[in-house]
Amino acid sequence: MTNPRHNQRDVYPPTGTEITAKSWQTEAAMRMLMNNLHPDVAENPHELVVYGGIGRAARTWKDFDTIVDSLKRLEADETLLVQSGKPIAIIRTHADAPRVLIANSNLVPHWATWEHFNELDRKGLMMYGQMTAGSWIYIGTQGIVQGTYETFAEAGRQHYGGNLTGKWILTGGLGGMGGAQPLAAVMAGACCLAVECDETRIDFRMRTRYVDAKAQTLDEALALIDGWTRAGEAKSVGLVGNAAEVFPELVARMKAGGPRPDIVTDQTSAHDPLHGYLPEGWSVAEWRTKQESDPAAVEKAARASMKKHVAAMVDFWNAGVPTLDYGNNIRQVAREEGLENAFAFPGFVPAYIRPLFCRGIGPFRWCALSGDPEDIYKTDAAMKKLFPENAHLHRWLDMARDRIAFQGLPARICWIGL
Repeated sequence: MTNPRHNQRDVYPPTGTEITAKSWQTEAAMRMLMNNLHPDVAENPHELVVYGGIGRAARTWKDFDTIVDSLKRLEADETLLVQSGKPIAIIRTHADAPRVLIANSNLVPHWATWEHFNELDRKGLMMYGQMTAGSWIYIGTQGIVQGTYETFAEAGRQHYGGNLTGKWILTGGLGGMGGAQPLAAVMAGACCLAVECDETRIDFRMRTRYVDAKAQTLDEALALIDGWTRAGEAKSVGLVGNAAEVFPELVARMKAGGPRPDIVTDQTSAHDPLHGYLPEGWSVAEWRTKQESDPAAVEKAARASMKKHVAAMVDFWNAGVPTLDYGNNIRQVAREEGLENAFAFPGFVPAYIRPLFCRGIGPFRWCALSGDPEDIYKTDAAMKKLFPENAHLHRWLDMARDRIAFQGLPARICWIGL
């Protein structure tokens, strides 16, 4: 039986000023949808997966093709309706209405469970759209770099007098979202040790300059961290390993007088126990196989491993290490598995992002549909001119141009406020 979500073709958005749709409004939406599946952008484009385990741009390849065809035909007074990656209607609206309305993964609270979602997903009735996968505005890892950078910078201000030189951050996960952490840490002035079970993800982050080095053992990674922090250098290392095993080991070493991280967080795809979290003691190959042959066993083992992972994070917190949840639901799973104090440490939003929101500062992103990086550099200059006294913003723009490789269509994200 053919898998409707699998296709070997590569998708690239058009560039330049010639359009194939009837207006730039619909051409822009089409290019951004295609950009989500650009080989340099998506985690697994042949399966329509953009990031976050199973975060897809469209429900099936047939749906993707239908959406593209619909956008090309859409008139200036029409709106395309998309429900969880499937185009369901084109309705007559007006010129000032949205050209596309998208609703992803909407379930009423009583049925908003992974069991019910997975049942609908298997039947082809729903997909997981993540935040920007199913809404066609993912711009690669840069999209989360700024928010992570702001989080780490605020943590530095709250706990270390605004200076993260000589400090190091422990985290897990180098996927579409987690891959931003090493670069964000370095840009904030800290070192980073990121644990990732899939070595190909570390290699990818090294190719895109988000990770500086790779280690096969914890001792090797810690030796690199020690050398960099002593020298006052801000660099990152991706450790091939399982966070459920590495975090408890680091707690044991810390209690015995060994290395102590300065900040602890996690961005493994723990929100998806089946596809996003490698159980303790399992190989990646075994994990991939059993996702199909015995999904219940995978979820059970993954949830038990998450409990150990969070217990280690609680230990760091109790030892006085600033520790934060990064919105991947891992604390909730740990509590459901019996860890009563799983929520001992805070989430990143109330601890470090809410103060920015309270000042009216938030994320804005834009993309050069032309495909020309120079267009983004022109917007960088325009932002500096618009906010001449915002040294923090200027520093970000300078570092972003120097350190962040564009993925797919050139893009920029900034946290700003008037």
